[in-house]
Amino acid sequence: MVKPSLAVATSPAAAAPGGLAVSLQGVNKSFGMGNTYLPVLKDINLDVRRGELMLLVGPSGCGKTTLLSVMAGILDVDNGVVDVFGARVDKLSQSKKTRFRQANIGFIFQQFNLIPTLTATENVAVPLIIAGQPYRAALERARHYLSLVGLGERLEHFPPQLSGGQQQRVAIARALVAEPRLVVCDEPTAALDSSTGQLVMEMFRNVALSAERAIVVVTHDNRIFSYGDRIAEMLDGRIVDIHDNPDRVK
Repeated sequence: MVKPSLAVATSPAAAAPGGLAVSLQGVNKSFGMGNTYLPVLKDINLDVRRGELMLLVGPSGCGKTTLLSVMAGILDVDNGVVDVFGARVDKLSQSKKTRFRQANIGFIFQQFNLIPTLTATENVAVPLIIAGQPYRAALERARHYLSLVGLGERLEHFPPQLSGGQQQRVAIARALVAEPRLVVCDEPTAALDSSTGQLVMEMFRNVALSAERAIVVVTHDNRIFSYGDRIAEMLDGRIVDIHDNPDRVK
């Protein structure tokens, strides 16, 4: 079930069924000031459609992770429009951004960020517990999502007892357990071998993606390019090309 977002200034295109998940218009972001002023994002225009998996690619330092953080409401922009499922994220206060992220956005990172002293089930339940869900109900829901990613036999294992690929699957389950509408992934396969990385991408397509959800994956890993519906290429803080992926795995 898709949860309602915390919306401000709803965009008709984003609110319409089958419309946009994310719309960035004229987005600029810089760090520092004075002599240390560094523009990182330069006049970014990018739409992410509902129901698609978009790959964001480009050389190190081109601004991909910064753009992902802007999309997720982690970083403020200097100017421009950041619209996520009809919510003008750039207009939200910090407290409302926090609530919006909790309700709408799931995060998957290269380093997994699992708590080593918690079981796989407890790690996945953490977002639900933070959101105030009863402990037993949170654990039950966590077990369900771990089963969806093929870890039904590893529910009580601790992260050090799991392989890298299994830990990444725990991280995927944790990102999905609260049923976010936007899933953002920063280099999710970089630390995995080729076959495990492909398995993770198959899970994104088969478990994480839906008609009302979008996934954005930042990657250098050309082994997984075939899993994206569209590819957005960045260079020096700008989007230089966006194209449909003719080689996408069906």
